[in-house]
Amino acid sequence: GDPGFEKMVQVPGKKKVVQKGKKAQLKFTLDCSHPVDDNILDVAKLEKFFTDRIKVNNKTGNLGDKVNVSRDKSKITIQAEAPFSKRYIKYLTKKYLKQQQLRDFLRVVAPKKDVYELRYFNISADEQDEE
Repeated sequence: GDPGFEKMVQVPGKKKVVQKGKKAQLKFTLDCSHPVDDNILDVAKLEKFFTDRIKVNNKTGNLGDKVNVSRDKSKITIQAEAPFSKRYIKYLTKKYLKQQQLRDFLRVVAPKKDVYELRYFNISADEQDEE
């Protein structure tokens, strides 16, 4: 065996991204920095909520290596194997907000294609004067 031959096969700079069965990997980010800065939302709990609630093949607690939920400061990242709906994240986020009674203050907005963020409803001063 010629040792130089093996080196030729590995093309530098090209990492093998292909995973078993060529399933597309999707990555979504949920940015919770606004409510977290105000201490009204616990990202760790939301992360756990996702881990507990995301269904794979219609079963919860079945994430396996298909779905990965991770957290970086006030951002939650969900890496999933296709098919995985982005709106599902929005749906679950709203469910969590409802559970925490935050649904009246926060909304889930998509600033970018694969990013959601929690924003406050803009409550203008005018509305408050009417009461």
